[in-house]
Amino acid sequence: KKDCMDLEVELDTHFGMAHTRWATHGEPSALNSHPLRSDKNNEFVVIHNGIITNYKELKKYLNSKGYEFESETDTEVIPKLIKYVYDNREREDLSFSTLVERVIQQLVRSPLLIGVRSKYELSAEHIPIQYNTGELCSPLSDIITLQYGKAVEYYFASDASAIIEHTNKVIYLEDDDIAAVVGGKLSLHRLNRLAGEVPVRAIQTLQMELQEIMKGNFEAFMQKEIFEQPESVFNTMRGRICFDTNKVILGGLKDHLKEIKRCRRLIMIGCGTSFHAAVATRQALEELTELPVMVELASDFLDRNTPVFRDDVCFYISQSGETADTLMALRYCKDRGALTVGVTNTVGSSISRDTDCGVHINAGPEIGVASTKAYTSQFVALIMFGLMMSEDRISLQTRRLEIINGLRILPELIKKVLTLDKNIKSIADELYEQRSLLVMGRGFNYATCLEGALKIKEIPYMHSEGILAGELKHGPLALIDKHMPVIMIIMRDACYTKCQNALQQVTARSGRPIILCCQDDPEVSKNAYKTIELPQTVDCLQGILSVIPLQLLSFHLAVLRGYDVSLPLQPTLS
Repeated sequence: KKDCMDLEVELDTHFGMAHTRWATHGEPSALNSHPLRSDKNNEFVVIHNGIITNYKELKKYLNSKGYEFESETDTEVIPKLIKYVYDNREREDLSFSTLVERVIQQLVRSPLLIGVRSKYELSAEHIPIQYNTGELCSPLSDIITLQYGKAVEYYFASDASAIIEHTNKVIYLEDDDIAAVVGGKLSLHRLNRLAGEVPVRAIQTLQMELQEIMKGNFEAFMQKEIFEQPESVFNTMRGRICFDTNKVILGGLKDHLKEIKRCRRLIMIGCGTSFHAAVATRQALEELTELPVMVELASDFLDRNTPVFRDDVCFYISQSGETADTLMALRYCKDRGALTVGVTNTVGSSISRDTDCGVHINAGPEIGVASTKAYTSQFVALIMFGLMMSEDRISLQTRRLEIINGLRILPELIKKVLTLDKNIKSIADELYEQRSLLVMGRGFNYATCLEGALKIKEIPYMHSEGILAGELKHGPLALIDKHMPVIMIIMRDACYTKCQNALQQVTARSGRPIILCCQDDPEVSKNAYKTIELPQTVDCLQGILSVIPLQLLSFHLAVLRGYDVSLPLQPTLS
């Protein structure tokens, strides 16, 4: 326990393991925390990132063989299974790498991470390691010692931002890669190797600065990342939009543009916030590409065994590029011959490597638990894709110019929205003791309702629901009274009159709506309990400005409710 430890003591050790993860099986507790062990002698110890879907069958089998479990986690079957295979080995000289290979083959959906520090050489016995010069080098430790004047250290991490403080040289592992450090040597090899495959793993230099993952003067990373959005949105556009010529070029897609234009339909696949970014841009993409756009939750897409065809183009949207369900959907579509496009924020991620082409959103590292700036950058990246697709459509040139001009001033408008932080804090002061909150809108702002409600659930742990205003009469109106907090988004767009009708239905039931609206809108203001007035921009970009107050509101609600925004209640900590 923390209060029993002397945290000032410096330890001299060659090995360390640590892991922070969501609790998926069993409650968050010391017993369920990682690392997990094979037995009381700690013969094998494991930290694990992911979910083992066949753990119940493995656990039942191991129980029948006399192995006792200490935790409720799925992960514990891994060290127990390693112990079982080791205890029943055919020969004494079974290597640790071979042992791990045998165990991995029994697991469904499970990467393993193991970290070792060594003062010896680095070698690649099975897969060549490629240095930045493009030449194969062995042993690599000669280069590192010569350049840095220190011994080789190995860090295994699921995200580059976790190790940037210690090194900017990384090797990205791919699916079915196994990395083992034995006797101070790193060996990389493939679990399954295809005939004729010559895999090479290049050592890459991270283009990331340490200050990017520091909080600075902010209370939490989430708050910092909300206020970084003028810069992150600008970085998403930088070098891709020429405002003088109204030309948009996404370098990762330009070689596939003709194929995309010939496709049957676009399928946008994501989870959580990334799914909402697809919902937010669907209408604009349908308008600009003149193609049907399907928006899918990755888990549901897989559950339905959705028909996918060779002339479909499938987009995989993920901040990390490692979202498990989205990755599985990617493999599902690749097997069916569809063109695959990644939209990620992480260079070298599984999605960015496995897709045919893609867009890097350039939002910068996102450390906060809740995604904020990645959402707005995904939004902008998808809009830019639509603009690139419509460049040769004469009938759409006026609309394209309107959107491009909107993107030009977007960073400045975001700065104006961020000046409303104190007003939003005062609204949070009134709401933080409530148990539920409804967020309503329609049209381009329906996705804002979904995303805002998600943030309010995710950070202050308050029940919240994003509601399509057109569905009020089909159930949600039953919840409205003077005690139910309601946030409505009513902007001057094609749905303005319809949203005003929804407002009348809410006020007729004694509702007291807090309304996000455009500046100087007396028609809306006179029926509002409170208003948050936002700058007006192009209708298809308004969702970027309207989501930021909800991001700020969720942050302030969490602080007022006594929660540490940087440390969620639910993950298991090791």
